Amino acid sequence: MTDLISLDGTPASRFAFGAMQFGETADEAAARVMFDACIDAGVTHFDTANLYTGGASETILGRLVAPLRDRLIIATKIGYDAPDTVATLRAQFDTSRARMGLDAVDVLYLHRFNPNLAMDAQIELLAELQSAGQTRYLALSNFAAWQVMKAQSIAHGLGTQIDVIQPMYCLVKRQAEVELLPMCASEGILAATYSPLGGGLLTGKYAKGGTGRLSEDHRYAARYGLGWMHRAAEALPEISQDVNMHPATLAVAWVASHPARPAPILSARSLEQLQPSLDALSFDMTAELRDRLTALTPTPAPATDRIEENV
Repeated sequence: MTDLISLDGTPASRFAFGAMQFGETADEAAARVMFDACIDAGVTHFDTANLYTGGASETILGRLVAPLRDRLIIATKIGYDAPDTVATLRAQFDTSRARMGLDAVDVLYLHRFNPNLAMDAQIELLAELQSAGQTRYLALSNFAAWQVMKAQSIAHGLGTQIDVIQPMYCLVKRQAEVELLPMCASEGILAATYSPLGGGLLTGKYAKGGTGRLSEDHRYAARYGLGWMHRAAEALPEISQDVNMHPATLAVAWVASHPARPAPILSARSLEQLQPSLDALSFDMTAELRDRLTALTPTPAPATDRIEENV
């Protein structure tokens, strides 16, 4: 598996922190408190994107990381809007670097599969930016396994490789188990997985009448709107009480305990929200507890759909 290393040789932390909420639900003061807590907990991998909060996420993160730049892994993403020219992708990256005050980022993602532009052209751009010293690791977000391997073939032909992917993965979103995580384990690709708490569903707050993304954003409401997902979220606190641990801690630790060793990307609006996720860094997930948590949700069918061979 690709081991991310900072400019001064510091290895990437087991978990990452996602700055998606910086500049919106988390103002700069709240962002600084969370950033400092992450640093104190040993987190060295920080993730953002060109489109997050209209650029405020990158701007705030850039100010926060500046004093520690060389010992941190900084990742951003371009191309969410599926532009049809390489020049547009390059311009987005230049904007991201300017916002963060950085000549280079460590990890550069294509934010999602773009059918409007030949994949060869997109991977060639990443390789060019890598050769120019403007990024060190090439990455893909929200790509299917076949798309990753197609990109990897192109990258190999250019003398480089895809080092990281960023899929969704949590107890109620387990599709990555079918092909993406096995692919990562086989091909030595790091999976930096997002939404380990299912948009907050797995914290248990919605069962108590709380608010958040699922109640404020119709996209998240649809993403996590199936009844069995909410039933799993309602059952999780019962297990958490048995082990005297916050449901969020268990949900994050469950993601990290997958055999492919994904790196969960934590995110929050405040330190109070973030702390249970940070606690998962030191939580010892036993095989028995992992099996008990896994049983809360349906296991996705194998890629071949030959379910009988997995019984």
